[in-house]
Amino acid sequence: MSESSASDEQRSDDLPTPDHLLHTGAEKPLDPEDLVRLSGREPTPERVEEARRLLEEHGPAAAERYLP
Repeated sequence: MSESSASDEQRSDDLPTPDHLLHTGAEKPLDPEDLVRLSGREPTPERVEEARRLLEEHGPAAAERYLP
């Protein structure tokens, strides 16, 4: 990965997830990518896998750790 790509990726990780990409779970079940976005980060394979593990362990309640 070039330095430019790395810095672009870092900047995108620092930005909040746009509202149109988030949902409450009422429309459809929460999936691992949704959980990562709820945390305010961009999905990466590692983050999605960790979110999958959290959802398996805690179910939809895993999202409550990111909600006020």
